Amino acid sequence: MPRILILGGYGQTGKALTRHLLRHTTVDILLGGRHPETAREFIEQVETGAANGRVAALRVDAGSEKDLRRALRETDLLLVAAPVAQYTEKVVRAVLDAQADYLDLQLNSRKLAILQSFAREITAAGRCFITEAGFHPGLPAALVRYAAGRFDNIETAMTAGYLNMGRALPYSEAVDELMEVFRNYQGQVYANGRWTKPGSFDIRKVDFGGDIGIRKCFSMFFEELRALPEMYPALKETGFYMSETHWFVDYVVTFVVLAGLKVAPNRGVRPLGKLMWWAMQTFPKPPYGVLLKVEATGERAGKLARFEATVSHPDGYELTAIPVVACLRQYLDGSVRRPGVWMMGRLVEPVRLFNDMERMGVRLSAAIS
Repeated sequence: MPRILILGGYGQTGKALTRHLLRHTTVDILLGGRHPETAREFIEQVETGAANGRVAALRVDAGSEKDLRRALRETDLLLVAAPVAQYTEKVVRAVLDAQADYLDLQLNSRKLAILQSFAREITAAGRCFITEAGFHPGLPAALVRYAAGRFDNIETAMTAGYLNMGRALPYSEAVDELMEVFRNYQGQVYANGRWTKPGSFDIRKVDFGGDIGIRKCFSMFFEELRALPEMYPALKETGFYMSETHWFVDYVVTFVVLAGLKVAPNRGVRPLGKLMWWAMQTFPKPPYGVLLKVEATGERAGKLARFEATVSHPDGYELTAIPVVACLRQYLDGSVRRPGVWMMGRLVEPVRLFNDMERMGVRLSAAIS
């Protein structure tokens, strides 16, 4: 039976990953981190019925080669759900030495560059490394590919996200990674057959429907989008946009965070992260929830057609974990396990991905006209 080691398996996203893996796969799970006693408390909550005996806790410090090598013995895949991007090179080397595979949920440009520098060695070793998995990145490229399957030729595909997590959520180290996004923010989009400049950004209004309605959205670039024009030669426009939240968060706190990270790119991460998290928890009003949408146009049976699809969930941690488990179901049966470094959004079979996500509790709607 396959065994997966989850770094950060007792964090907010890690707990959701563990529950869904137990429910929707047959894998054994090791919860790794610096506080195994916290993991054991969580295990007591999930170790019931069919899950009994399938989960164990292990102390693992991602900065320790000794810990990593010990933890990866007889492990088939390392699932990184903790903010340990600074140890990427050490982690990759330990995974390769253990002849295991790898999947991460981290959005980090330096991590991606390190993985790509190992790509030839990873491929030669026959190992499968999946990166940029989860909600965003992860789903935007998958949504575009999902839409492309509805057309003979897809011409435009814009994706947009609404993120309003609600209140009383604890601050976690994952917010530090959000600061990494701000520190390396890019807002380029693909328009008129070419990518705009990395320093540019675009604003557009998106109708999310229901109680959310029409929102102003700001462009945000994910590396998984870059190859889409090559995959679909007729594509003229694509990109990702993030919805506004609250004027004070968008135009005051965000400006302070961006400026602060330029002045203190390292020392400012934690205090500025806490400021941003406080603002996101304090000012945005209902509706709470997380939603991703794609709006696409193209040629279908010789006529111009329009396609829209949304995926949503009340809990952002769930909508981060569920796509990963849906991806792992394809990995575990061998259908997407192939040597190399792959971005989740470009690797998975999208129809099966979204069908599996719907079965796991994500709301999916799609319509073509």
